[in-house]
Amino acid sequence: MNIKLKESSQFIFDSSTLGLLLSNVIVIVLAVAQKWDISTALWVYWLQSIIIGFFNFLRILSLKHFSTENFEINHQPASPTTSTKLFTAFFFLFHYGFFHFIYAIFLSEFIPPTNLRFAASDVLLGGAIFFANHFYSFLHNRINDQKLVPNIGSVLFAPYKRIIPMHLTLIVGALFHDQIKLILFLGIKTVVDLVSHTAKHQGSPPARRVG
Repeated sequence: MNIKLKESSQFIFDSSTLGLLLSNVIVIVLAVAQKWDISTALWVYWLQSIIIGFFNFLRILSLKHFSTENFEINHQPASPTTSTKLFTAFFFLFHYGFFHFIYAIFLSEFIPPTNLRFAASDVLLGGAIFFANHFYSFLHNRINDQKLVPNIGSVLFAPYKRIIPMHLTLIVGALFHDQIKLILFLGIKTVVDLVSHTAKHQGSPPARRVG
C-alpha cells in the first residue's frame, strides 16, 4: 500500500498557536514545581502525541469538503469521496497508533518512570492540559475546514511532521538528568512544537475556499 503527497508551503499563526504556547508554559511550570525527571516529561509528551493523533483522526472524519490534489493511494490519484475519507482516516489511525505503541515499548524499556504512582498523576495532569488545548485547536480547525477545502493528504501527514522533531529533541534531552538541563530541553521542545504547529501542513497544497 502506498500513499503519496506531492508538496508546497503554507504558514499560520493564530489563537490555537497561542493556546499551545500557554499549555507548554504551564507544563514547564509543573515540571519545575513537581521536580519531574525526564521519564515523566517524555510520557507527558507521548500522551500529547496520542491526543494530537486522536483529534486529527476526528478531523479527517469530520471533513465535508476536501481536496485530493497531488494525493495518491497505491500510485493512483485519489478522488474526494466518502470512501477516500474513511480509508484515509482509518489508515492514519492504524499507522499512527502502531507508531505510538512501539514508542511506548521503547519508553518503558529504556526510560521507565522512577516512581510509577507519582509519575502517573503528573502524566495525566499534563495530558489534561494538552487535551484542553488540542480540543480547542480541533474546534478551531473544524470551523476553518467548513470555510475552506483542505487537502486531505495535508491533514493526514501533518501530525508526523509535528511530533517527530518534537520527540527527537526530547530523546536527546533524556541524555541529561540534571533538572536545569531538562527544563532547557523542555523549552527547546516548546519552540520546536510551536514551529511545527505554525508551519501548517508545511509542504502541502494550500486549502481553497468553499464555493
